[in-house]
Amino acid sequence: MTKDLFAILARQYEAVVEVIADLERKLKAWHRSSEVSRRLAAIPGVGPIGAVMLTLKVPEAGDFSSGRKFASWLGLTPKDHSTAGKTKLGAITRAGDPALRSVLVVGAMAVVCQAMRGRGKPSPWLVALLERKAPKEAAVALANKMARIAWKLMVSRERFDPARVGMIKAKAAAAAMA
Repeated sequence: MTKDLFAILARQYEAVVEVIADLERKLKAWHRSSEVSRRLAAIPGVGPIGAVMLTLKVPEAGDFSSGRKFASWLGLTPKDHSTAGKTKLGAITRAGDPALRSVLVVGAMAVVCQAMRGRGKPSPWLVALLERKAPKEAAVALANKMARIAWKLMVSRERFDPARVGMIKAKAAAAAMA
């Protein structure tokens, strides 16, 4: 009797594995055919799954006036508890699509873990953030940044260029010194 039950469960498990593999093939094919998805996958921490989810779940990136409003729509910005000119930010709002927010935070956590192990080339911003904040807090902040970058790439139709981030900071520093 028990052997029969386990045999049934094993067949069901094999069927589910086949369905998942088929869906994964279709998802990868769709990702390869979508130019937007391929551009978004170049962002560190986003990858093909996050890129496909962003491409499919974001109605129209141009509807958001800024990357901050897009990140807010995803629930990756802190609640504002400010009063009388004193700015006080709380925890993230967790508004928006929880699955999409979760994929971005998990991808950001992977980048944070690599930075903590000394692998890859973490940005100076992330290294400084990890010195001040706990890894999970840094991951949420990085997810917010990733969402803003994704918004910019979707709106401008540009490709992700990691060297550009360094150039922008260098120009800002040079302008501040002049």
